[in-house]
Amino acid sequence: MSQAFHADSSDLAAKEVLTWELFGTASRELAQSIADSDFDPEIVIAVARGGLLPAGSLSYALGLKLADAINVEFYTDVHETLPDPVLLAPMLDTESIQGKRLLVVDDVADSGRTLALVLDLLREMGADARSAVLYAKSASVVDPDFVWRRTDEWIVFPWSAEPPVTPSAG
Repeated sequence: MSQAFHADSSDLAAKEVLTWELFGTASRELAQSIADSDFDPEIVIAVARGGLLPAGSLSYALGLKLADAINVEFYTDVHETLPDPVLLAPMLDTESIQGKRLLVVDDVADSGRTLALVLDLLREMGADARSAVLYAKSASVVDPDFVWRRTDEWIVFPWSAEPPVTPSAG
């Protein structure tokens, strides 16, 4: 099994820390802002991996059963990225989203380049795609449609705060 690299931010003095409890609050508040808007999504699309848990949470909070994911790789370490975001297999079934209202969910719009890639791709496929993130940063090339909080600090999410588990010795 190939493991993704774990970004260790323990040496950063300034950072935003999202706890599991606060994630629950953030999800409900973000869902409420979407529900209060004029946008009524039909399908939630997670930007994997960071958007998987926020997308699942929003899917439940908004009462949406249809959900899917698109795999993109960009970050390789704290403040380190690939030159450009890269789509990874398996690919999203783009035929089934044509003409649909999609809520594209990620954990953070940092540079915004990943979100821009996904939104452009889905819109080229004929979807009405809007974006929702827990956090947006001022340097993002995309201003997401729905944002829970804005920060320019490194963000520690509860699902990626610890390194992956490894087999127990024994």
